[in-house]
Amino acid sequence: MEQTIEQKLKALWLLQRIHTKIDRIRQVRGELPIEVSDLEDEIAGLETRIEKVRNELDELEDSIVNRRNMIKESEAAIRKYESQLNEVKNNREYDAITKEIEIQGLDIQVSEKKIKEFEFEIRNKTEVYENTQETLETAKKDLDIKRSELDTITSETQKEEDELISKGDGAEKDIEDRLLRVYRRLRGTYKNGLAVVSIDRDSCSGCHNKIPPQMQLEIRQRKKIIVCEHCGRVLVDEGLVQEVETELA
Repeated sequence: MEQTIEQKLKALWLLQRIHTKIDRIRQVRGELPIEVSDLEDEIAGLETRIEKVRNELDELEDSIVNRRNMIKESEAAIRKYESQLNEVKNNREYDAITKEIEIQGLDIQVSEKKIKEFEFEIRNKTEVYENTQETLETAKKDLDIKRSELDTITSETQKEEDELISKGDGAEKDIEDRLLRVYRRLRGTYKNGLAVVSIDRDSCSGCHNKIPPQMQLEIRQRKKIIVCEHCGRVLVDEGLVQEVETELA
């Protein structure tokens, strides 16, 4: 059976009433869900950074080991060449072996320089690693506190919120699709989520602008759906609000 305008207005007000209660419950949680999510993202980022720095430190330590092995090989080569100097038969051989000793000596110098550079990088990255670890531990402690606060608030309000969500889903079934789309659009437009508001002291209780007397009369007659000419919210009269409250009591 086709709903009357009055029935449509009552259905819209009931839905708004339910959603306003849900909004209030969520307001009690405040920014905690966002803070928890941000901390979780921060921790994930810190853990990724720590792993990256740890891998870089491992690579630097491996590079130092490789360079030290290269130094040992060069030192062994120098000893071999030096022993060969006692057996040279001419200046050409002497010069060739001396040149090899010189090359190995330069290789040792390069490796020693590289080791110092690697050790410098290790000191810097170790400092970064330790500072990041400290930041991570602090973030984890903050997350535990925030989660505990959120869990406490959620446990106190979750049952009520679930019941209201269920009621809201049921109330939406009593509203035609066109009106429901308008309602949802208005809900998303305003931060306070008010799409349907009542007359309050001759004004729209949503934007607080005055409502002309003739429009107030039409709203109270409930013969058509009227929106505020300033904010676009659906307007209902005080009597309808009281009637809905009485029906719910």
